[in-house]
Amino acid sequence: MSHRKPRTGTVGRTAMRLGMLTTVCLTGLATVTPAGATTGSRTTGGVGIAVDEARSLANPRHRVDHDEEFSVHQLGTVLGAGVRNRAIARSVGCSIDAPCRSIALSFQVVTTNGVAGLNASNTSKAINDHCAGCETFAGAYQFIVSTPYRFTLSSSTRNRLAAYEGRLAALERSREPIDVVKSRSDALAAEVVSLLQQAVAAAPRGETVNPLVARPTVSLRRHID
Repeated sequence: MSHRKPRTGTVGRTAMRLGMLTTVCLTGLATVTPAGATTGSRTTGGVGIAVDEARSLANPRHRVDHDEEFSVHQLGTVLGAGVRNRAIARSVGCSIDAPCRSIALSFQVVTTNGVAGLNASNTSKAINDHCAGCETFAGAYQFIVSTPYRFTLSSSTRNRLAAYEGRLAALERSREPIDVVKSRSDALAAEVVSLLQQAVAAAPRGETVNPLVARPTVSLRRHID
């Protein structure tokens, strides 16, 4: 039996989460993501915060479970940013004759303008709990775009990212071997990096908002388990 957890929330679970957050409060990066925070983005005391998580749980009642998250947070011009991305997959109590399959994949895209202080966390965990022969995979991919000037993603870039989200959803629902899921996740991540690099290169370069940020960068943080 296959089980897919329903999407929840009216804003945070759309095809893409596009938060344009700008603040003028003068506060250092004193806090990062609070414990128990829900998926989404906001500003707190001059700090842009983005949190995303994919979580799956397979057990004898629902032997196949999967969850994917593909979020885009445009934090705008903030004094600092704390961003967290996490994927957790767990298989519990299935037998070798009837094994479980649990896959969690989370892709988080964050853009910032002139942020010199960035606190980023990207983690994944795959757990087999008394589950002989179970397939369990968690992959967390965090893409961070930093520019010294104001930058926003174009509509064409957002549309292509939405298409990538559909491909990620299809991948985590597939019954491909785990090694194939891993390689295809990595390939999709490489496409996202390439798209973001093209978007930054094509964007007009306006007034610098923070001279401490020397040049635009696109970075990928990857953690699989």
